[in-house]
Amino acid sequence: MESVIMGKEREAASGTDHRGGKYLVFQLGREEFGIRVLKVREIMGVQDITAVPQTPAHVRGVINLRGKVIPVVDLRLKFGLPEIEYTQRTCIIVVQVPCQAGPMLMGIVVDGVAEVLNLAAADIEETPDFGDGRATPYLLGMAKVKGQVKILLDIEQVLTCQDLQGLAAVCASG
Repeated sequence: MESVIMGKEREAASGTDHRGGKYLVFQLGREEFGIRVLKVREIMGVQDITAVPQTPAHVRGVINLRGKVIPVVDLRLKFGLPEIEYTQRTCIIVVQVPCQAGPMLMGIVVDGVAEVLNLAAADIEETPDFGDGRATPYLLGMAKVKGQVKILLDIEQVLTCQDLQGLAAVCASG
């Protein structure tokens, strides 16, 4: 573990930290999160989501995106936040994540989209050790922007294909 941390520190010090770049910032509750713009395919308002039986609570179901059926995950529920009514600001961010069968589009429901930030590697700090032994592979780091902290997510770790095994078959046949 120590060598991994030292490696990351060396990587950051040598300027080869690849976390810099453009991030789409969105809200969940009072917190702001960022995902790489390169993973984002589209941002849309909430539309009718078709529920799929026997899926986890955070999997809202599927939507039809220009003839393609894609699964939709409510990120609030995935992160253990309380469920709230969708508002005018609630939206679906369509992202592309790798799966065994190839790249897959997925929608994530968020409370609202804030902005696109161009972050330098120097603006991003390592994720703190929360001390309870929990692994946080889905966190890329913490960005410091104008005195506020934005939590940067590795969306490929947040949305794993294993989460959506049942839906993958539904979507492939759609």
